[in-house]
Amino acid sequence: MRKPTIVRIAAAALTVAMLPALAACNETVPKVTATTSSSTTSPVMTEAQEKKIRSKILDVLKQADDSKDANALAERVEGPELDVRSSQLTIAQATGNLDPHATIPDKISQTVIPTDSSWPRSIFTITTTTDDQQSQRLLVLNQDSARSNYKLWGLVRLFQGAQLPAFEIPKLGSKMGDADDSGLVSTPADAVAHYADVLQNGSGSQYAGDFNDDQLRSDLATLTATVQKGIEANAGTQTQTFAVQPDQIKVMRAAGGGDLVVAQINSEWTRTAGEGRESLPASDAEKALFGGGTATSSMKVTYVNVVALFVPKSDSGEKIQAVGAERQPVKVEAQ
Repeated sequence: MRKPTIVRIAAAALTVAMLPALAACNETVPKVTATTSSSTTSPVMTEAQEKKIRSKILDVLKQADDSKDANALAERVEGPELDVRSSQLTIAQATGNLDPHATIPDKISQTVIPTDSSWPRSIFTITTTTDDQQSQRLLVLNQDSARSNYKLWGLVRLFQGAQLPAFEIPKLGSKMGDADDSGLVSTPADAVAHYADVLQNGSGSQYAGDFNDDQLRSDLATLTATVQKGIEANAGTQTQTFAVQPDQIKVMRAAGGGDLVVAQINSEWTRTAGEGRESLPASDAEKALFGGGTATSSMKVTYVNVVALFVPKSDSGEKIQAVGAERQPVKVEAQ
């Protein structure tokens, strides 16, 4: 006789686990403003060149989306986005449909072009909302060397009502930052590490007071509480751990001070059923990633989380603010 299975979590709750609820018809579009500067440095490219680069990237993505085949992605996709997009396509192969949150508008509201003449170098580009009124995307386009292609390194969906810092207009260009930038309330590297601790420990984190509330943290707290009710009913357990991925961080300095930081934080969510029960995939996405695996009493889901944080100046009196995130399951395995 087949063993009883753990009570399945509501599909709506699992959707929250994969991504913040970022779509809203009456969304307040994040405001991105420009300033002027007396800087004598010049941007590394024009807006027309950025558009050409971005179009080539989007063409590769469309081909992969249409064929539901991740093999061609490496030509124009890297870093955390390669893991995220490959997972989305794997799920689409099984379900027949690509997650609408994978949509990237081809129109933009602003591009932030660096003045740095060395490599690697990154462009931060903010899209418009999607046709179905999903939130804007912040794209990080990265070039590792002078002879390599620009690739889509990271993508986050901006939170509803998020306020981004001001950047220099493209004709002036902006300065890229470093993971150890000083003069801020925290270095970018520490800000990401501390945010990972807050994601894992919530209000119990020693760093919780350094961050404003944000949508990702709120959604995760709601999800965890919802799942806990079902797990407790079956005498099971759940744990989530978050870990910063070394060197997976990109930084752009804002015109008025402070850094906009985009970084990868991976997480593992382990769910264990009560005695005599099996822990099963709890959504269509998890089923697709689990494939033909054999269920046991415990299941581990690995996520790639890409987060965007604004780290203000040390004398600003402000806290660190998460302004966007992408959360995608990339592996499901029985333990």
